[in-house]
Amino acid sequence: MNISELTNIIWGIFQVVIGYNLVLPFLLLLIYFLVRPKKENSSIVLPEVDYAIIVTAYEQTTLLNSVVKSILKLNYQNYLIYIVADKCDVTNLKFDNDKVIVLRPEDTLASNTRSHFYAINRFKRAHERLTIIDSDNIVDPEYLNALNVYFNKGFKAVQGLRDAKNLETMYASLDAARDIYYHFYDGKVLFSVGSSATLSGSGMGFTVELYKECLGHLDITGAGFDKILQKQIVEKGNRIAFAENAIVYDEKTSKSDQLVNQRARWINTWFRYFSFGFGLVGNGILKLNWNQFLFGLVLLRPPLFMFLLIAVVCMMINIFLNPIIALLWFVALLIFVLGFVLSLLLNHTDKRIYRSLVGIPSFIFYQILSLLKVRNANKHSVATKHFHAEKEE
Repeated sequence: MNISELTNIIWGIFQVVIGYNLVLPFLLLLIYFLVRPKKENSSIVLPEVDYAIIVTAYEQTTLLNSVVKSILKLNYQNYLIYIVADKCDVTNLKFDNDKVIVLRPEDTLASNTRSHFYAINRFKRAHERLTIIDSDNIVDPEYLNALNVYFNKGFKAVQGLRDAKNLETMYASLDAARDIYYHFYDGKVLFSVGSSATLSGSGMGFTVELYKECLGHLDITGAGFDKILQKQIVEKGNRIAFAENAIVYDEKTSKSDQLVNQRARWINTWFRYFSFGFGLVGNGILKLNWNQFLFGLVLLRPPLFMFLLIAVVCMMINIFLNPIIALLWFVALLIFVLGFVLSLLLNHTDKRIYRSLVGIPSFIFYQILSLLKVRNANKHSVATKHFHAEKEE
């Protein structure tokens, strides 16, 4: 085999590795339409299992009153709220409710999992389940009841739906559009076809036993604890359920510099942890485990803007090398666009999000800029700073 033949083989493999990401979501959508999961009966009264609701805050406490207020409006009684105020001024953080416990670590933790276990080690009672909420979230009143639907089916891990809390700017709306796409394909569709929903960092619930088993022996710093956690859960043979009615309203990035810093951390996280996918794909093949195999494929996928840009470059190169292959790239890109549009249409998307789509080139540009910060992404900040002011009710 000469160098030219070897180069062609490598080039072909590279194109397949990138190209499958364009068409896989649409193929899974076709399977989803065939299996058509039945709607859950929300009228069934389920027992109120004891929950620990862990709310983590780093440096900022301005939004904590709103998230606690929303949690206290839950149509559920058997829970306690643990606020871990890491590197925060808690002088004025007072809550007139016995369900709210404010914890102020003596030393800076600067880690999601350290904050979680700081709370776990100080539980007031032996909670059976825990759920993780960000300090910028607002919780739907039926959140815990919706999680319970899947816990009571035997699942030990459940991801809820993170809906947009703010759509005032173009960047916030585009961020929401991205979330709709991922929640639909990596959540609802992936779970419905027999695999696991990917974890999103908040709005997720676990049995306390499983959470300790997966992360209790690890000290995770920087972004990406959810990537390690989901790998551990699926590797142990569990599936992560997706509860679309367990809704938390999440703060979307509203400014360009905020977007760049956040995406730099996320891209850094993908580079650190995408290799988990190889192990899961291998295990899935050896054990004939569909959940692990498919979930592993999803973990190997680069961030959305990266594989789209690479796909366009591959198409342009093939215009000169092989026009037929270039045409296949064009068709694959059209299939991806169709799948993206369908994810919006099937989710009753806000009109502001549709209007924001003209800003996709700008959105991609700022994510390209974020690549320049990837190496030191976790040194810029360990949390996204939010600028969206809460509205009084």
